[in-house]
Amino acid sequence: MCGFSGYIDFDRPRFAKFFWSDELILKHRGPDFYGKFMTGSNRVGLMHFRLSILDPSPRSNQPFHSGNKRYVMAYNGEVYNFRELAKELKIKQKTGSDTEVIIEAFGLLGPDFVKKLNGMFCMAIYDREKNEMFLFRDRLGVKPLYFFYDRDGLLFGSELKSMVPSLQKTGNADLDHNAIANYLHLGYIPEHQSIFKQVRKFPAGHYARITPAGIQFTRYWDVEDHLRQITQKDRVKTQEHLRKMIEQSVERRLISDVPLGTFLSGGIDSSLVTAIARNHSTAKINSFSIGFREEKYNEAAHASEISRFLGTNHHEKILTYDDAKERVAQLIDVYDEPYADSSAIPTMLLSEFARTHVKVALSGDGGDELFMGYGMYNWALRLNNPLIRYLRRPLGRFMKMMPDQRIQRAGMVFDFEQWSSWQTHLFSQEQYFFSEPEIGKILKTEYYIDSFRTTGIIQRKLKPHEKQSIFDIRYYLRDDLLTKIDRASMRYGLEVRVPLLDHLIVEFALNIDPKLKLNGKNRKIILQKILYHYIPKSYFNRPKKGFSIPLSEWLSKDLKFLIDTYLSRAVIEQFNICNYEVVQQLIKKYLGGRKFLYNRVWALIILHQWLVRNNP
Repeated sequence: MCGFSGYIDFDRPRFAKFFWSDELILKHRGPDFYGKFMTGSNRVGLMHFRLSILDPSPRSNQPFHSGNKRYVMAYNGEVYNFRELAKELKIKQKTGSDTEVIIEAFGLLGPDFVKKLNGMFCMAIYDREKNEMFLFRDRLGVKPLYFFYDRDGLLFGSELKSMVPSLQKTGNADLDHNAIANYLHLGYIPEHQSIFKQVRKFPAGHYARITPAGIQFTRYWDVEDHLRQITQKDRVKTQEHLRKMIEQSVERRLISDVPLGTFLSGGIDSSLVTAIARNHSTAKINSFSIGFREEKYNEAAHASEISRFLGTNHHEKILTYDDAKERVAQLIDVYDEPYADSSAIPTMLLSEFARTHVKVALSGDGGDELFMGYGMYNWALRLNNPLIRYLRRPLGRFMKMMPDQRIQRAGMVFDFEQWSSWQTHLFSQEQYFFSEPEIGKILKTEYYIDSFRTTGIIQRKLKPHEKQSIFDIRYYLRDDLLTKIDRASMRYGLEVRVPLLDHLIVEFALNIDPKLKLNGKNRKIILQKILYHYIPKSYFNRPKKGFSIPLSEWLSKDLKFLIDTYLSRAVIEQFNICNYEVVQQLIKKYLGGRKFLYNRVWALIILHQWLVRNNP
C-alpha cells in the first residue's frame, strides 16, 4: 500500500515546473521510502511513497523498473495472486513483492494483463521506448486515482492534494458547481467528478493509454457485465459455495510480512472476517473497535464479547466529542474535497489506534451492499407498489405535516420529482441529505444533478431492491465507503484490506436470488447463515446500529461552534453559493427540534469549511 503521483508533458514542459514543489505531500501514505523518476527532458515524472508490506527490503522500492529497463511503474495496492501469476507466466522473481510480477506481466501481456490480477490497486506504467503512459484502477475502485488530461499532457495522483499546486499554477482549478449539487444530494462527489471542474476520478474497472495522439479508455470490468439471466436459488449449495469463496478471500488477504489485525465492530460482516482470519492465521489475531459513551451508538461491548469467543487480542478505544472536535479540524486535509460522511471521524480514530499495533487490517466493507443489509432495500420494494407510486406526492406532503418526526422523515422519501431518479433520491433521504427540490432552493448557482442510470446491457429483469443494491455498489460503496476507509487509514500509514470485495465474490453475489438475502426485516440472510458456522447465533440477537457518531446531538451542543463559524452570514455570502436565508431556516428547524435535519446542516458545514480552507 502506497501513494504516488506523476505527469507526462507532450507539448512543452508544463507540470515539471510545479510538480516537485512539495515532494513530501503524500508521505503519510507511504512513510517507509520516497522514490522518484524523471526523464532527461523532465517531461515525465513519477514520485512514489512506500508503505512496506511485502518484502520490505530496498530491492522492492518504487518507482520500479522492469528487468529490461523499458518500463517504469508507480503502484498503490496489493495483488494477492502474484505468486500464482509468476508461476503461470514463468517470471523468475528477484524480489519477494508483487510489484515485480506486475510490471513483468505487463511487459509480457500488455495492458490486458490487468484482467488476471486479483486485488486492490491503482498503477501508472510508463513505456520509455514509445513515450506513452498507462493508468489502471481495480475493478471495484478500492484504491483512489485522480487525473487531469488535456492534449498537452496528463497529471495524476493517489490524492487530490498532490495535484493542487500544479493545477492552480496552470489555471486548472475551477470550482465544479455540478459536483457541489451532487455532493449536497449524496454526501460525496461521485467518480466522474471532483471539486475541480478539470479533474476527474479515474474510473474503476478501466485502464487508459495516454499518447501524444490522445487518451484511450478501456473498460475491463463492470458490475452489470456480470449479471446473469438465472440466479442461484438453492440455499444450501449457494451458501456453501459462498462460504468457501469467503474463506479463500480472507486467507489470500492474510499474506503479509508485517503485523496484521482486523476491524471488529461486533456486526455480521466484521465478525465473519475476524472469525475466518482467526482460523487461518498462524499468529493470534489483533482486533480493534471503537466505542461511544452514548449507549445508542455503542457496540463496543458486542465486539468485546465476540473477541472473547474467538480468542483475539482485542483493543478498544472510546471516542469522545473532544476526539471528534480534533478530527473535524483535519477532515478537509484528509479528504481534499467536500465529504460529508461523519463516520469518517471514528474511522480516522480507529485507524490511528490500530496503527500503533499493526500495519495491515482487514475490514468487513461490502457486506451490506452485496447482501442487502440496509433498510433502503425494503423501501425500494415499498416504492414499487403501484398504489404508492401513484399517490406518493400527496402521501409525502401529508406525512410531512404530521407531528411525529419519524413520519415527517418518511414523508420525504415519497417526495421526488421524476421516477427515473428514485434510486438516488431513496439513498439521499435514507442518509438524511438534501432532496433535489431542496437543492433547487438552497443553491444560488447553476447546476445539474446526475441521474446515475445504469449503462450496461442487463441480462435479467432486476427487482427494485436489486437495482438499489447495484446503485450502492457502483456509487455509494466506491465513492463514499471505500473513499472513507482509504483516506482515514492511509492518513496514518495503515493498509486496510476488504475480503468481501474480492471481485470473484462480487460476481457470485450479484447472481444470488434476492430471497436468499432479504426477507422483510431479516437482512443479509445468507451471510448470517454462514457466520453461524463460526459464531453462535445468540451473539447477534440485537438490531443493527451501523458505524456512526452521535452527530445529531453533538452538532446542537458541543459542536455547535461549527454552525456559528462556517454557516455565518459573512462566510455564506463571501462565497455566494448558497442562499443564506434558506440556510438559516434549515438551522432554525434543526435547533428547534427536527434532529433528522442534522446531516443537511453537516453537509453545509463541510462545504463551507472546504471553501474557507481553499478560498477559491
